[in-house]
Amino acid sequence: MKINRHPTFIYFKAETSSLEHFILEVSKSVLGTYEKQNVIVNLLTFGTLSENDLVQFLELSSQHRANKNSFVLVSRDCVIDHVSDELIIVPTLQEAEDIIEMETIERDLGF
Repeated sequence: MKINRHPTFIYFKAETSSLEHFILEVSKSVLGTYEKQNVIVNLLTFGTLSENDLVQFLELSSQHRANKNSFVLVSRDCVIDHVSDELIIVPTLQEAEDIIEMETIERDLGF
């Protein structure tokens, strides 16, 4: 797994073909080291993901967002109509950065 630190978020990218292994690595990192950071998880290397694939991030996302931090998944080839509204999924890295910026502003304003 590749981890990049940016001023406003932590960026995770898979270096494995196993989604399950990647989810475990991200979970350990987010719940341990990066629990107070905004997070972007790049899933573009996995291609088309099903609702069942994406829902595996739901608990982690919910925990992270409950601590007033953003958690954004980047996946271009998925049908997000059937995925929980609690998951934020966008098709590009730029959109993920934009979501984090907007959520940060909302938190600063007390929303």
